[in-house]
Amino acid sequence: MRSRFPVWLMALLLPALLGQAPLPRAQTAAPNATPAASPERPSPSPAPSPAAADIRRLILKDGSYQVVAKFEVQGGRVRYLSAERNEWEEVPYSLVDWAATAQYAREKYQPAVSPEVLNLEAETETERRQEDARSPLVAPGLRLPETGGVFLLDVYKQEAQLNELAQAGGEVKRNLGGNILRATVNPLAGQREPIELPGVHARIQAHVANPFFYIKVEPPQDAKGHPIPHVDAKGWFRIIRLEPVPKKGVRAAGDVKIPIYGKVSQQEKFVPSKCEFLPGQTGPDAWLKLTAAEPLETGEYAVVEMLEDNQMNLYVWDFGVNRDAPPNAGAWFSGKP
Repeated sequence: MRSRFPVWLMALLLPALLGQAPLPRAQTAAPNATPAASPERPSPSPAPSPAAADIRRLILKDGSYQVVAKFEVQGGRVRYLSAERNEWEEVPYSLVDWAATAQYAREKYQPAVSPEVLNLEAETETERRQEDARSPLVAPGLRLPETGGVFLLDVYKQEAQLNELAQAGGEVKRNLGGNILRATVNPLAGQREPIELPGVHARIQAHVANPFFYIKVEPPQDAKGHPIPHVDAKGWFRIIRLEPVPKKGVRAAGDVKIPIYGKVSQQEKFVPSKCEFLPGQTGPDAWLKLTAAEPLETGEYAVVEMLEDNQMNLYVWDFGVNRDAPPNAGAWFSGKP
């Protein structure tokens, strides 16, 4: 009787009899993935970063390239569909210059920018810089107005707020914007005039001890009415301490003394401070920044303008420092008044 050799056993022994091992299943990796290291490819270069759909050319390390419709990484080889021959071909993974392949994909498929678009972008950038000069950004969402004025940057309940200070002095209670008043003192013999502001507290109260002040006002004029530009902002504006006088319902800023020979002098309580132009700004329309050298104590203060011959403008911008004060009415926050 003829024996029957099992077919399944023959299938297992046939490769051994022929001296061949079973073929491994192909390992397919994503085009952007870096295959694991192996003896055949010990340290492969990173795969290209652009999307596989953007890669139309595999650049080899010898400078040549293959135009491909698509490709896949299988073990130590790159299998690609040639766009010229419409056939699947292979190349060793280590021969592909992946950095050059990725750079070519980025440059080749980046949308071209027309000269008109470039000019528009340049004009937009110029307008943005001009707007920043006219209306600087002083806190997230807070810009100074183009009209100018004197502003206090405060923080109330961890929120930045911008407060416009009013000019005060004598009978002047409020004058907003960059057009300001300047006092004229007649040198009468022996005259002594106190500088007093109505009320024992300013309308605007800072809730921090280190508020910032931003100033843009019309510059002083000479005898002929011509503006006197300040090349150096140092000392143009300063801070003085005011003393409340409850009995009179005023805050005293100091005395103006006019001796018999007519030279005017002033006695005030100046607070050490620093006045400077904002970066990139000069000229009569420039914004200035005024800061106290040390934290301000709770109390009443004023921003004052210094004129020629170390004289002070009698019309000042008053404010107070009180951490526990209620919020200021009309404050600007997040760019909205």
